[in-house]
Amino acid sequence: MTQAAGLFPDLDESVLRALAPHGTVRAFPKNAVVVNEGDQTDSLYILLSGRVKAFVSEADGREVVLNTAGVGDYFGEMVLDGGPRSASIMTLEPCRLFVIPRGDIEGLIDRNPGFARHLIQALIGKVRSLTRRVLDLSLKDVYGRFAKFIEDNAIERGGTREVPERLTQQEIAARIGGSREMVNRIIKDLTAGGYISIGDKHITVHKKLPAHW
Repeated sequence: MTQAAGLFPDLDESVLRALAPHGTVRAFPKNAVVVNEGDQTDSLYILLSGRVKAFVSEADGREVVLNTAGVGDYFGEMVLDGGPRSASIMTLEPCRLFVIPRGDIEGLIDRNPGFARHLIQALIGKVRSLTRRVLDLSLKDVYGRFAKFIEDNAIERGGTREVPERLTQQEIAARIGGSREMVNRIIKDLTAGGYISIGDKHITVHKKLPAHW
C-alpha cells in the first residue's frame, strides 16, 4: 500500500518548519526501527528522503508488511486519537524525517481546513487499501498474492518489466503474507518456465504470469 503522493510531496523543510514550528528533523540509517508497535508516542512523521515499511510481527519473528512509503508520505497519523502505535516502522534505506508533535498537528487542523480535508482523504485511502489487502489475504492463495505483487510493482525498464526494489524471498513473503519456503517454490517454478528471472535480487518479468500455479 504505497501512496503515490503523500500530504507533503511539494513542501521543503523550511515550509514544514513554518507550518509546524516545533517540528524537528531526524536522520535514521537503513534498517532502523523508528516506531515500535504498541509504543505510546505523540508525533507525526513526514519523509523528507528515503523509504520505510510499516509492519506487524509475531513473537516468533514472523512479520507482515502493511505498506511502504516514500518521500512526501507520512506515518503516525494514529497519534490523533492518543492511542498506542498500531504498527512498527522500519527504514528500507537511510531516511530523513520531519517529526511534528501532536500539538502542532492539532493546530494545523484547526487553522488549515485544506490540510484537514487532505488528511481525511489520505486516511480514507489507507483504509481502502487495507481493506483490499484483507480481501487479498482471505480470498487469494499465496501464488495469487505473489502474481498480484508482481503486477502491482513491476515497471517498464529498458524494454522489459522489472520490480525495481531489491528484495529477498523473506521480504517478498512478508509483503504478500506467505512463507519464504512457498515463495521460493513459486519463484523456482516461474523461473524454470521462463516467466521471470532473478538478478541481483531484482525480478524481471519476461511474459505474463499464468493465472494459476
